[in-house]
Amino acid sequence: MARIEFKSVSKSFSRQSRTFFWQFLRDILYGRPANSIDVLGNVSFSIGRGESVGVIGPNGAGKSTLLSLVAGLTVPDSGSVHVEGRVSALMELGAGFHPDLTGRENLRINAALLGFTPSEIDEATPRIIDFSGLGDFIDEPLRTYSTGMNMRLGFSVAVHGRPDILLIDEVLAVGDQEFQGKCFDRLDTIRETGTILLCVSHMPQLLARLCGRVIWIESGRLLGDGPAAEVLTAYRDRPMAEVGQAQ
Repeated sequence: MARIEFKSVSKSFSRQSRTFFWQFLRDILYGRPANSIDVLGNVSFSIGRGESVGVIGPNGAGKSTLLSLVAGLTVPDSGSVHVEGRVSALMELGAGFHPDLTGRENLRINAALLGFTPSEIDEATPRIIDFSGLGDFIDEPLRTYSTGMNMRLGFSVAVHGRPDILLIDEVLAVGDQEFQGKCFDRLDTIRETGTILLCVSHMPQLLARLCGRVIWIESGRLLGDGPAAEVLTAYRDRPMAEVGQAQ
């Protein structure tokens, strides 16, 4: 069963780059890099099957680091991250697309990178093309596509897999209003199948539309976790002096 669990998770990064050998040696001797910056500090929460959870906070709060930990792109300095289920991510639409390949060719390659089997790619391709609305452009080189067309293709591929956990990082402003409506409808369908949605955004109205629960991260600390309306209201109404103290 799909599940995400953070137990007292802390993560820091070095402020300055060093050669791998000296970084490795210092980490062994001192336990953490010199001149490091704490990105997450003692964060704990759990998310169960079928939950839609938003993550809100200012720039630099640690939101994207949290998603990277769930995706397995980095590991915590302390505490534990436990993830059960197949993870897919809407974090950088069109990453890895090649401009000289056609949309259809990029579709197949991107789907394979997301874990589709060859038979799943064959079965899903017509539905992906129809959802993207690209029509005959699907067989044109990607260099002829607009930025919006690129993003529509990337989104269409990502949401036609069968993830147990779907990570979303500020990528829902895709295409025109009609296509955005299709995106939300597709995400609602995915959620109804039991998939966990974990969505990072600076837009409270988007999180209120998509998520029943919101986590508030500020300066790497967990300041709120509860019903979306309550947490978003507390975040909106937070005193600026309080924000400064948290930082």
